Parts: sequence; C-alpha cells; structure tokens
Amino acid sequence: MISIPHKTKHFLVLLIKLLIVGGAFYFIYNQLANNNKLDWAQFLVLFEKKQSVVGISFLLLLSVLNRFFEILKWKNLVSVIHKISKVEASKQVLSALTAGLFTPNGVGEYAGKAMFFEKSETKKVLFLNLICNGIQMVLTIFLGVFGLLYFNAQYNVITTKTVIILFGVLILIFGSLFLVKKLTIKGYSIEKLIHKINEIPKSIHQKNIFLAVCRYFVFSHQYYFLFLAFDVDLPYLTLMAAITAVYFLASSLPTFQFLDFAVKGGLSIYIFGILGVNEWIVIFITTLMWFLNVVIPVIIGSYYVLNFKVPLTPEVGNKN
Repeated sequence: MISIPHKTKHFLVLLIKLLIVGGAFYFIYNQLANNNKLDWAQFLVLFEKKQSVVGISFLLLLSVLNRFFEILKWKNLVSVIHKISKVEASKQVLSALTAGLFTPNGVGEYAGKAMFFEKSETKKVLFLNLICNGIQMVLTIFLGVFGLLYFNAQYNVITTKTVIILFGVLILIFGSLFLVKKLTIKGYSIEKLIHKINEIPKSIHQKNIFLAVCRYFVFSHQYYFLFLAFDVDLPYLTLMAAITAVYFLASSLPTFQFLDFAVKGGLSIYIFGILGVNEWIVIFITTLMWFLNVVIPVIIGSYYVLNFKVPLTPEVGNKN
C-alpha cells in the first residue's frame, strides 16, 4: 500500500471538505438564482399579504421534526454497532445530507455517514443506511400507489386497463424477485439480504417503522399546509392523494438531490394542474419545501463537514 504523509492526508481531507461545501452552496445558489419560473416579486407580494409569525413558526417546526425523526431513525439503527447520542446522530445525518446533495439519488449520503466510523465497520454502516432509507421508500411506494389510485378514480388520468397492466407488471417483478432470491451475484443474494435484515432485533425494526411513518406524516402535511397558506381550496383526501402521488412518482425517477425540487416541481405542475392549481403557486410551494427541508439542513450540515475530523481510534465512532 502507498503511505500518504500526515500533512498531505490532512490537506486532502480539507480539500474534500471545501469541495463538498462549496459544491453544495453553488448548486443551491444556482437553482434559486437562475430559475426563470420563480417570480420573486409576485411571491413577496403574496408573502406580505399572508405573512404570519405563527404560520412561519409552524412550518419551520415541521421542518425540524422532519429531520429530527430522521436523526432518531439513524440513532436507533446505528445502535446495532454503537450507542451514539442525538447530537452525534445529528452530525452524521446532516453531514451525510450535505455530502449527498450533488450525487445521483443521494448516494454520497452513504459515504457521508460511513466516514464517521472505522473502515472495518463501513459495510455495516452502509447496510444500516440502506435499511434507514429503504423503509422510507417502502412507505412512499405503498402510500403513493393508494394515492395514485384514489386520484385516478376521481380524475381518470389513465384507463382502468392501464392500471391493471401496471399492477400485473408489479406482481410479475415481485414474483420474479421471490423466485430468484437464491441467485447470487458477487456473493450477494436477496435471501442473504433478508437474513441480514432479520439479524437486527425486531424492537429496532418496529421503532424504525414508527419513526418513518411519523416522518412521512410530517413532510406530507407540511406540503398540505403550504397549499392551504396559498389559498388552494381542495378536499383533504384529494390534496393528500396528489401529494403522495407526487412523492411516489418523484422517488421512482433517478435524479440528484439538488435537482429534487425541479423533478418534484415538474410532476407537481402536471398533477396539480389537473386539479386547477396555478402553476406558479405549485412552483413556489415545491421550492419552499426544498428550501425548508434540504437547503437549511445542508447549511447546518456544512458546518459539521468543515469541522469533521477523521476517526483515529475505534472509540471515535462511539461518543456517548
């Protein structure tokens, strides 16, 4: 192995930190400053008309709860390796969010969390992060499918025949996965994955599912309350069905975290356009959701990234 001098190693770590933080801030600025569809003058007029300290505080509280439930999920899961404090879990989650901002489907988040642990624990950390994100994805798919079905029943976006075909394809995919669960690719198989999941205590899985449900409830209703704030008067079930459908469709598309609001924005314009909601309102709400739940946490995460120190001993990963 090639030995890297101590000073060179520190310089490389500093360079990576600056690239992560600099890249994150560049992408945030670029999306907010160069989005031609955002009419800030129109937004400020409406904001001055609707501004409410209670309303703004409530929306910020939902953003805090959104990330707090994610932090509790990670603290719960990582206890399989080490017991860590909420503060340490916050550092790891927010740093990972910053690192994953400009990587495809947030894959940088996996490396972001792994850097807080010893190399010997990397595989375990990556696996636990897969479980952490996986349960959120399962909820998004499950509730999103029901949302799409309800939405489609009301507005007939696609035909019944198409719905049946789509369900047939899904059943075929899941059936195929079950049949080939013993198929091994580079030492990994679905059966082996299920076995590893079952090795985690049921109490941890149950808590993980509960926290994931809480998080989904928070960010989906934050979306809902923003529509109410912009005077969108639609039945609760119709609006929530549209919101769950947007999240489901957006999660199905490969994208970058920093483009997340653009993808959701495009889908939202189509879905909410069917409901008669003005395009600019949809764009602003989607952008605000992105700002509240991604930009603000990334700014905080940038501080943790810049202050990150490479673990030198096995005890570093366990600070509590």
